[in-house]
Amino acid sequence: MSKVAVMGSGSWGTGFALTLCDAGNEVTMWARRAELCDAINTQHRNVDYFPTIELPPSLRAVTDPQEAMSGADFVVLAVPSQSLRENLRVWRIPENAVVVSLAKGIELGTGLRMSQVIAEVAGIPPSRIAVVTGPNLAREIAERKPSASVVASTSIETAEALQAICHTRSFRPYTNTDVIGCELGGATKNVIALAVGMAIGIGLGDNATASVITRGLAEITRLGQALGADPYTFSGLAGLGDLVATCSSPLSRNRTFGEQLGKGRTVSEITASTRQVAEGVKSCASIQALAAAHGVEMPIVDAVAAVIAEKMTPTEMITALLSRSAKPERY
Repeated sequence: MSKVAVMGSGSWGTGFALTLCDAGNEVTMWARRAELCDAINTQHRNVDYFPTIELPPSLRAVTDPQEAMSGADFVVLAVPSQSLRENLRVWRIPENAVVVSLAKGIELGTGLRMSQVIAEVAGIPPSRIAVVTGPNLAREIAERKPSASVVASTSIETAEALQAICHTRSFRPYTNTDVIGCELGGATKNVIALAVGMAIGIGLGDNATASVITRGLAEITRLGQALGADPYTFSGLAGLGDLVATCSSPLSRNRTFGEQLGKGRTVSEITASTRQVAEGVKSCASIQALAAAHGVEMPIVDAVAAVIAEKMTPTEMITALLSRSAKPERY
């Protein structure tokens, strides 16, 4: 049994905390609001995200981040990617704790992956940093539906240690040492899911959505190879697996956001109507900049970024993608 702090009470943080409890760990969750902590501690419910799902009675929630992390062997960071740096500046992570990132995004302005942000701000060596990625639809994990994922670290020992504390009858983690590929797959698939959602919202068929998913995977792989990732990573759970789940499921917040755009709603309207964070909305610009800096062509990412910036409509996006010059499938 390990002592684990889960820093964040959103849907994915809650689902992973439940998994950690099921695996027999001592888990403390940090939440901003005292009312939510009370609900988790007394009703065993996250009333904000999963009001109908009973959480393990052993899960404890607190509002003090230092209390949550006190004596933790693992600190799981379950906050949105664009607020991670801000939180790390004020949190004091226990010495020797393994730091685990659940966020799937690329930081605006710096182009850094989340593991890089952790290393830079908190001074944690890469060997003590891990990421969890793959097809991670939070509700299904919280409902204990079968799911396989990837736990990645540059240190195989760290990856195996994380694997050991989150392996349950319904959650099967695989290890990987390609952190670059795992993080890029997790971040970029959100942008592709926005494009798929827009195609669905407009009313295009399965051929169109399958084409966007497949060409999206090609873009992700090109960027990954340019940044030093193992191309085989993108054919696995952290690449294709995460991409398919995020693009195919109505539980995906990025696909759902894209659908709403395709139906004519604006970015501000959709954002104001939900407490969920669609990571691709913010990360599309940083991924676009990262690709440009490395000379990687990513037309789907470019088009999604233009729609999010309100420089193009979803219908214009589809037209622009289809009217590009003809090319070989592999180029």
